[in-house]
Amino acid sequence: MLGVNTNIDTIKQEVLYEVAKLAFKGELDEKKEALPYELIPGPQANFRCCIYKEREIIRQRIRLAEGKSPSAGSDNKNVVQVINSACEGCPITRFVVTDNCQKCMGKRCQEACNFDAITMLRDRAYIDPNLCKECGKCSQACPYNAIADLMRPCKRSCPVDAICMDEHNIVVINEEKCIDCGNCIKNCPFGAISDRSFLVDVIELIRRPDIPVYAMLAPAWEGQFGADINTAGMAEALKELGFEGMYEVALGADLVAASEAKEWAEAYSEGKKMTTSCCPAFVKMIRKHYPKLESNISATVSPMTATARLIKTIHPDAVCVFIGPCIAKKGEVLDTVSLKGADYALTLDELYAMFRAKDVEPRETEETLQQGSIYGKKFCVSGGVTASVMKSLKENGNEAELSVRTCNGASECKKALMLLKAGKLPENFIEGMVCEGGCSGGPGSILTGRPADLNRNNLFAKADNREIHENLKRYENLEFSMHR
Repeated sequence: MLGVNTNIDTIKQEVLYEVAKLAFKGELDEKKEALPYELIPGPQANFRCCIYKEREIIRQRIRLAEGKSPSAGSDNKNVVQVINSACEGCPITRFVVTDNCQKCMGKRCQEACNFDAITMLRDRAYIDPNLCKECGKCSQACPYNAIADLMRPCKRSCPVDAICMDEHNIVVINEEKCIDCGNCIKNCPFGAISDRSFLVDVIELIRRPDIPVYAMLAPAWEGQFGADINTAGMAEALKELGFEGMYEVALGADLVAASEAKEWAEAYSEGKKMTTSCCPAFVKMIRKHYPKLESNISATVSPMTATARLIKTIHPDAVCVFIGPCIAKKGEVLDTVSLKGADYALTLDELYAMFRAKDVEPRETEETLQQGSIYGKKFCVSGGVTASVMKSLKENGNEAELSVRTCNGASECKKALMLLKAGKLPENFIEGMVCEGGCSGGPGSILTGRPADLNRNNLFAKADNREIHENLKRYENLEFSMHR
């Protein structure tokens, strides 16, 4: 049952937990219709105007947890989805006249409006939302800064202008523009935007004894469950949950660093500029919004795909599930089905719901397990990819002075790509991370900010100092492609 102090993260987590619990028992289809009433028993509403709206929001979140669109009958296949019943509560008037209005004689706001949307009432100016085209000229013209710009937080946060409103002022996400970064999910104060989940699919698979399902932990998982839960402890917890085994995606990151080092060296000798390929939102940004630069993307697969290919070479029947804080990885899974990479992707908050559902708690252990180098582990932070590739180059004896622009966040990525498009990028290469701080800032995290950073750094400090190519010698007899 959800309480009166419910926030967005709590609502999402409780729905995922209840759905996971029923899915593990094989009772989801039978009992999911009762979930909204169990979570919202009433008669008092907790976070919306009435219990009926609250229950509808829960219903739509259950559909997302099942991997469906929140609205029945919708054919929207995008990873990022709008929960219509929650979006209805958002303010719909963008430009609003505040108490600062002096109803001045100049009437500059009224003169600036090309759509006759502004009239003068007794106390202040008034903007007719039915006539306003949201051009913003009135706000710019007002000498008293009396017109507030109340652009919806989701729209303001979207780095690729993929959000608009329909005729009912409900948010619509343009699938042709969306890069699955999840910025809108993090910034919507109503929790009206969320992501479709592979949660139920994965649970159904790990319940089957005839299918070996392997978990692939992204480097950014470290520190999310505390400063004392190491990789060995997580591996034990994942096996208890039902996974056949666990691999560190840091190992795939080492493979990517070695592969991209060769590409960078070749591109540098040819005078060609190149971008990294590990952040799926960054890659999608290039393909959708800077298509002429697609040939500049590294041909190396992402660490997720590299790890999955390695696992499937060792275990041909394996089903591979990526686990990390990145929502865009779900889009990468859907976009790369034919590339023999990961089969599913879960976020860390979805994994946490699965742990709760099975009453599994990762525990501290004295055992150690390290499959990737510390350089591979640091792929999750801004600048980590560059450091790894440069390290790989040095291990190969290449001391070339390459210059790299490290882009921390979507805004920096766009600036670098515009320079590259215009032929004015001074650096040789671009490392693009759409989430600020790198993957560790992804929207599917459990713990964020300084506490997460401190935990992660504590665990990283305990890793050994194996070199990238030294680490990869253990797998040199395995044959699989590192290219798209």
